[in-house]
Amino acid sequence: MTYDLIIVGGGIGGSALAATMARAGRSVLLLEKSTVYEDKVRGEWISPWGVTETKRLGLYDVLVAAGGHHLTSHVTYDETRDPAAAEAAAMPLGMFAPDVPGPLCLRHPVHCQTLFDTAAAAGAETRRGISITSVTLGASPGVTYLMEGVEHDARAPLIVGAEGRQSGVRRAAGLALHQDKPHHWFAGLLVDGVAGWDDSRQAIGTEDDFGFLAFPQGKERMRVYGGWSLADTRRFAGNDGPARFLDAFRMKSAPHNEAIASGTPASPLFAYYNNSSAAQQPYAPGAVLVGDAAGWNDPILGLGLSITYRDVRLVSDILKETPASSAPDFRPYAEERTERMRRLRIAAEMQATLDMEFGEAARARRHRYYEATAADPMLGLHGVATLAGPEAVPAEIFEPAHVARVVGA
Repeated sequence: MTYDLIIVGGGIGGSALAATMARAGRSVLLLEKSTVYEDKVRGEWISPWGVTETKRLGLYDVLVAAGGHHLTSHVTYDETRDPAAAEAAAMPLGMFAPDVPGPLCLRHPVHCQTLFDTAAAAGAETRRGISITSVTLGASPGVTYLMEGVEHDARAPLIVGAEGRQSGVRRAAGLALHQDKPHHWFAGLLVDGVAGWDDSRQAIGTEDDFGFLAFPQGKERMRVYGGWSLADTRRFAGNDGPARFLDAFRMKSAPHNEAIASGTPASPLFAYYNNSSAAQQPYAPGAVLVGDAAGWNDPILGLGLSITYRDVRLVSDILKETPASSAPDFRPYAEERTERMRRLRIAAEMQATLDMEFGEAARARRHRYYEATAADPMLGLHGVATLAGPEAVPAEIFEPAHVARVVGA
């Protein structure tokens, strides 16, 4: 079978691209390994600039109809701050993107299934439960895959790698992946029965040897994340790990966290390293990469979905503008993505240094930062880059001199 493009990976990036290109009249084959989208630690928070990208792709209404939940305010708790003062200084989240009330949250398995179904409804051919046996690129791109024990060959001028961090398309393209040194452990958990928390408010905070992020999903359900030292490898291992993880949320500096700690775990607890990475470049002859396949940002900023939707929008724009008989020129995509990811990598380093380092020196650093930011809001612009997009702030925010001012070096 021959198609205009074959997309390997039916998660958020692959399904969003399949839906977009099928709507544009292209013949698309979408291949997904899983038969059921499982609840794992994946991004469920779309930053305001990422929400704008979903609107540009014509997918926003689909996500809201599937249960997308907007957050409209943000509180930063800390052991060096009075909690009442932190809540009084809550930041409105509707000011970072036009006509976007704030970040959009949607449970990851629902998100994936919604987009996969949207791609199928738009005319993409969808295959699930498949196993890729080979990817050929260059002058005659194609994919060989097994489905229900039967081998199939498919050809297209372009193969899209959208299958995440262990991308087989990236390996077939010979594109090296460069990873930063991990900074801390990170884990996520879905929690039910979080009663008494404002469903429109997200929060982060650090106390003693633990940092947290909390994102309500509506109806007393919340996705929470926690970070701790790399040295404490097995801190939340074992069958009682989720319960001990929730206990870590009990903080004097964040009294409303008691609602989280009293909730019920509703998903597995997975821990992983926090770091950033980048592929050598996001394309090769006969292939292009989107989402984590092309490299990812440190999850401390929670920008995986926003990055993916920007990737999909840029790649789909190029494909739609390329005549059928011509090879797409992905250089503009590569240039934009390289600079975008460079800026976000630096922003993540600042955020991780502030929120996910522990002890007296780290506590003093955060205290200095909060005092200095009150006098000079420029010191907090890496947070604006997270919410409004890395291109929305001056370039000098990502220079070493500014970083040194932020982290007190």
